[in-house]
Amino acid sequence: MTSLDAFRGFTIAGMVLVNNPGDWGNLYSQLEHAKWNGWTFTDCIFPFFLFITGVSMALSLGRLAAAGADKPRLLAKLARRAMLIFLIGFILNFLPYFNIDKVRIPGVLQRIALCTLLAAPIVVYCRWRAQLLIITALLALYSVLMLAVPVPGIGAGVLEPGQDFGAWIDRMLLGNHMWVQSKTWDPEGVVSTLPALCSQLFGVLAGQWLLAKVPRTEQTVWMLLAGLLFLWLGAIFDTILMPINKSLWTPSYCLLMTGWALVVFASFYWLLDVNPYPAVREAAGRWARPFVIYGMNALFVFALSGFLAKMFGFIKFDQPGGGKVSLGKLLYAPIRELPIGPVNTSLLYALLFNLFMFSLAWFMWRKKWFVKV
Repeated sequence: MTSLDAFRGFTIAGMVLVNNPGDWGNLYSQLEHAKWNGWTFTDCIFPFFLFITGVSMALSLGRLAAAGADKPRLLAKLARRAMLIFLIGFILNFLPYFNIDKVRIPGVLQRIALCTLLAAPIVVYCRWRAQLLIITALLALYSVLMLAVPVPGIGAGVLEPGQDFGAWIDRMLLGNHMWVQSKTWDPEGVVSTLPALCSQLFGVLAGQWLLAKVPRTEQTVWMLLAGLLFLWLGAIFDTILMPINKSLWTPSYCLLMTGWALVVFASFYWLLDVNPYPAVREAAGRWARPFVIYGMNALFVFALSGFLAKMFGFIKFDQPGGGKVSLGKLLYAPIRELPIGPVNTSLLYALLFNLFMFSLAWFMWRKKWFVKV
């Protein structure tokens, strides 16, 4: 499905952009995470990934089930895939210092892997009504845990950094193996995996809708309407339950980001797969081709960009006047001198890094090298 590859490529391009600025101290507000409550463009990227994996899971399992695949074997295949994704994420955290005592266990790929592992039996054995009921139950359970269960020495319902129920659980289970920038909580912690799983299951429902025997134009309209409904529900839950918060992955955040995912994906779907106007579809295909190329090797780009970013900070060179400077700062130095302002030079570095990663993805696409797990 061209639209799904394009949506995945759009998301991976956004991820590379926001993760690799020239200067973390000079960013446009939309290119950094919200400080705590609220959201920015950057906060859309991770839930988009989960939504996409859910759609992909529904489509692939639908084909395999139609071919008469054995359900336990499907679960075993998904479990192996989840383990491999988790391992890649863990190795990225382990590099470059190899500190087993403080290596961070959670991470983006690790959460995707865990959600995939938990979603697999739900997708394989449950129909859409049961899946929707499970999503509702998971969001309700998470809300009760976060709002009603008291944290020792703090109390119940405190949703400040490091003081919420999820942070308390993370400190007990993960100890020193949490996000080093906080040390008392982790944005990919254990408890917030429950609503993150719901983000993926919403993608599963969208994928199953695509498999339904419904005209594609009607599918697009209903996805857009559902997206608007989820945006409205996210805003309502932000007011009456818990604030929109990516680090906590609150129900309001889950619903809002599902809404945006549906709206963006439906737009790609109509332009690239449904559009009845050949000239428009051809023009849209040319415009979306870089995203499609990116999306066909998304995991490779994700892992390599993360590895390179670490190496750019780890590799250091001696300076003539003494001291050391990192490879990343050396690469950024000539860009920083351009007379366009520090925020723009920081953005330009990120765009050039993105262009470099795209050139690798394009080369692999030309050679028909596709890295899949």
